Amino acid sequence: MRIGISCYSTFGGSGVVATEVGKALAGRGHEVHILSPSLPPRLVGFEDRINFHEVRASPYPLFEDAPYSIALGSKMADVAEKYSLDIIHAHYAIPHAMAALLARMAVPSLKVVTTLHGTDITVVGSDPSYLPMVKMAIRESDGVTAVSEYLRQETIRTFGVNRPIDVIGNFVEPPGLERPECRSWLAPKSAFVLTHISNFRPVKRVMDVLKTFELVRKEVPVRLVMVGDGPDRVEAETFCRERGFASEVRFTGKQLDIGTVLACSDIFLLPSATESFGLAALEAMGHRVPVIASRVGGLPEVIRHGVDGYLEALGDVDAMAEDVLRLVRDEKLRLSMGQAARDRALGTFAEGPIVDQYEALYHRVLGRN
Repeated sequence: MRIGISCYSTFGGSGVVATEVGKALAGRGHEVHILSPSLPPRLVGFEDRINFHEVRASPYPLFEDAPYSIALGSKMADVAEKYSLDIIHAHYAIPHAMAALLARMAVPSLKVVTTLHGTDITVVGSDPSYLPMVKMAIRESDGVTAVSEYLRQETIRTFGVNRPIDVIGNFVEPPGLERPECRSWLAPKSAFVLTHISNFRPVKRVMDVLKTFELVRKEVPVRLVMVGDGPDRVEAETFCRERGFASEVRFTGKQLDIGTVLACSDIFLLPSATESFGLAALEAMGHRVPVIASRVGGLPEVIRHGVDGYLEALGDVDAMAEDVLRLVRDEKLRLSMGQAARDRALGTFAEGPIVDQYEALYHRVLGRN
């Protein structure tokens, strides 16, 4: 098959998943064309059967803002026609699915598959000014997937759609690095390493991460690694300085090499207000890192409480701190829970079965079943 994949060029889950799906499909012999405003962070290296198309909106005097959606739809139609694409797989309803539907109007043979990742439904989609267009994108796509059962149900509740939505989760690849050299300078004197990775938006509740860390550090030697960047980073760094433990917290900014960070970690913290899936948690689990997270959204579909991590009530930093202390004080429990996390990540959420589901969906919308 010839498949176009449209995604954001961000460090967030949707861009990561879209790129990894594209790479996996190319590895199976499909021709893949990735369309994005810039090169996605995970699209590194020169690989056979993967083509990248940069989408740029040309400035026009009558527009206050360059119309990216129109530029994206035009680029999709152009690529679809030139390369005889069978499918455009749009990751996010707005603008990607909407643009793909425009491209299908120009190239009627093109099929559109839309994957819903979360905020396109729970935040953007529920905004009254966007709701009609998101609803149309879901209704008119040839196939629709959601990354969790929670998100599927939320989509039905929010938009009242009456159509099949396949639940196809995210996946991780087996990690290659076990204990890199950074462990020695991240955790002097045998301190434990806690890690958080996000875009530092309010929904990620980075202050809960720091409050949990503050409680733990009073009991055991510990270090915190904060990976990512965003609007709440300044407040978080200020909090660390004011509380006197800035030297024990490392803010790395955005990182391409997430695997090395996770390989250095003992416990992963994700106290989000909501997560449609929690790809960062799954990646941590793949590195044998137990996850302590909020019991919200799709996270209970990924993390099994007391088996490969802990799930606590939203905002309960005391319970999260107790979970951390339980794990750092009981090495046998921490290691067994980490192994259970890895087994789940590389079993239930392995690349092969997930990509099989996408291939089956493509064949179905193309009428090849």
